[in-house]
Amino acid sequence: MNAIMVRELTRRFGRFTAVDAISVDVAAGEVFGFLGANGAGKTTAIKMLIGLLAPSSGSARVAGYDVLTQSDAVRRNIGYMSQRFSLYDDLSTRENISLYGGIYGLRDAEIRTRGDELLRHLGMEPIADALVGTLPLGWKQKLAFSVALLHRPAVVFLDEPTGGVDPVTRRQFWEMIYAAAARGTTVFVTTHYMDEAEYCDRLSIMVDGRIAAMGTPAALKAEFGVASIDEVFVRLARPATAAAGG
Repeated sequence: MNAIMVRELTRRFGRFTAVDAISVDVAAGEVFGFLGANGAGKTTAIKMLIGLLAPSSGSARVAGYDVLTQSDAVRRNIGYMSQRFSLYDDLSTRENISLYGGIYGLRDAEIRTRGDELLRHLGMEPIADALVGTLPLGWKQKLAFSVALLHRPAVVFLDEPTGGVDPVTRRQFWEMIYAAAARGTTVFVTTHYMDEAEYCDRLSIMVDGRIAAMGTPAALKAEFGVASIDEVFVRLARPATAAAGG
């Protein structure tokens, strides 16, 4: 069963085509990496998939709902974590959990029960009342990911979730991703760390608004005859950078 189904999805801004007829299926419980250099179209594509931006043409279904005609249902059935904005620094850990639980439509009793489970699982009970702004970045990121899963969504979108954190915390974060996928949650993740791309079940690489390559990390390395995904990425992105005068 596919949790995400995309067919010829396109977004134009005037004469500029930011996302150019991309197609992809992502299975339930799959960890799918969505890679591309800055300006490749990743952010625009994600905005369409989470129901924040209408496509110019093509179609997509996320968690069983059409992103164009059922965007509200899409947003209710997904989680989303952005590196740039996830939690409120001026609220406590517990207050952030309560706030997002309410946004996600959970009842008060569910918020309390799941919030207590979350704090216990992360070992954050002693700092439940500390302002999030006082927490180390690694703790913030793990908390933000857990909050994005509070309503048990079918799909969670992670936009560069480990940016700026130390290698140990990055590994711990990926252990959390694997655990979520094992429970059946589909994880759609962007990252600039090519070693993290190796952790994905499958991945795609966008270049100039198109998907230039897609497959398992092993298959892509074999296809391009290289030893790492970083080398695949450079091989694909370099012509686009040269053509743009970069």
